[in-house]
Amino acid sequence: MAGDGRLDLWLLRLPKYDRIAGSLDRSELSDAERGRGAAFLRPADSVLYLSAHIALRRVLASYLGIHPRDVVFFREPCPGCGGAHGRPAVRPVASPGVLSAEPPLHFSLSHSSGVALMGVAGVPVGVDVERHPREETAEVCARALHTDERAELAALPREARPDGFGRIWTRKEAYLKGLGTGLGREPSLDYLGSDTGRRPEGWTILDVPCGPRHHGAAALLGTGPVSASVRRLPMNSLLLGGAVESDDGPDAQSSAA
Repeated sequence: MAGDGRLDLWLLRLPKYDRIAGSLDRSELSDAERGRGAAFLRPADSVLYLSAHIALRRVLASYLGIHPRDVVFFREPCPGCGGAHGRPAVRPVASPGVLSAEPPLHFSLSHSSGVALMGVAGVPVGVDVERHPREETAEVCARALHTDERAELAALPREARPDGFGRIWTRKEAYLKGLGTGLGREPSLDYLGSDTGRRPEGWTILDVPCGPRHHGAAALLGTGPVSASVRRLPMNSLLLGGAVESDDGPDAQSSAA
């Protein structure tokens, strides 16, 4: 899929955590993933983290043609300092019948308040999903934005500013994750506002529909035509014996930019 302008987006929406906590198939997770999942103070956060990582392993395994337990993650070098804390990546698999090591498969994962978003592409990709911000959150966090982004928000009616901030922020986080810097790069340096012609050169930025209570965005390296599909993962994708199958409900869409 590398270089073909294809971006696969997978959306997972969880019911209340206590309805699925005991049903999750944790057997394919690493010890580190299970340990981190157990470290969350809020049970809902623990279930979301575990669910997102079960889904990620199963989605990537379906592309690579391997068992989810055999998906091995590592960190690429940071583009800023060269340290091992850049984009998360999966070790290439080179054997008959599976994806070759070249070109690599790229992915990104984000989760927030009961929703997880995954992006898979043949070039570097970043995704972000965030719960709609409250007015006070948007007001305080807007101070970290690019000067022209702040001006755009100030020009909106007061009641529209949280929504405007949420869209800008998810685009920005998706782009910074695609770069591999995350918020180690100052959010004020890059413009991700409504003027598409002024967004970072060499990247395609897409708003992603993630339901009525969340904003979503994806950033894909390259400026050619992009075919992006949003596929909804059903809950049985997280259970024992579950497989990755697209539940083409109302979230399934495609777009080009």
